[in-house]
Amino acid sequence: MSDTNGDEQVTAMQRPAAGLSAGARALEAELIDRARARDEAALREIMQANNRRLYRLARAILRNDSEAEDVVQETYVRAFTHLDGFRGESGLSTWLSRIAINEALGRVRSAKPHVELGAVSEAALEAQIIKFPVSPPGDPERTMAQREIQRVVERAIDELPDVFRTVFVARVMEGMNIEETADLLGLKPETVKTRLHRARTMLRENVEKEIGPVMMDAFPFAGWRCERLTEAVLKRLGVGG
Repeated sequence: MSDTNGDEQVTAMQRPAAGLSAGARALEAELIDRARARDEAALREIMQANNRRLYRLARAILRNDSEAEDVVQETYVRAFTHLDGFRGESGLSTWLSRIAINEALGRVRSAKPHVELGAVSEAALEAQIIKFPVSPPGDPERTMAQREIQRVVERAIDELPDVFRTVFVARVMEGMNIEETADLLGLKPETVKTRLHRARTMLRENVEKEIGPVMMDAFPFAGWRCERLTEAVLKRLGVGG
């Protein structure tokens, strides 16, 4: 199979069936038929196209890396052993996502009395996510700072309530549109919009709470940068070796 066909199949799996072209639907159907026959290449292609989305959705519910990975594995096992039950009413990616969400929610329910994605009051608050600059290559201090920022953002996302965190991961991190997210989570499009606004507000508050105490350490000028400048000045002054 050519790289072009492979790219088309990956794209097809990431959109609902209703939004697929006839060619994309045919490619996905062919891939599913091969997967039903336990074709290893087809199974790998499906998993590689969906691993990140399923992991992120599961982790958004469970907030635990290893459990989320277990959910992804269980999702594939269940899906691949019940491919005859896939009717193509939605895209394969959406079908897999629903299995992963149900599996993750089942694990939460086993630890809590009851969990429902739809049971929360709405608050239509607007906010923008704080944007952080990308570190230029070859700058270890900024790279290290960026990694710490990533950890801060991940913790802030983990602190979001379940119903907001799941919408945020689907819409912002996975780039799913409003209709896809609503269909996947069983929500109205208006509810998706409201929860996304609320999630952004809460995320901003969580991030600011985390970075506030270390704000004075911004724009670091230490380590190799400090040493480089010091050596350059000494050289210009003719001091030292």
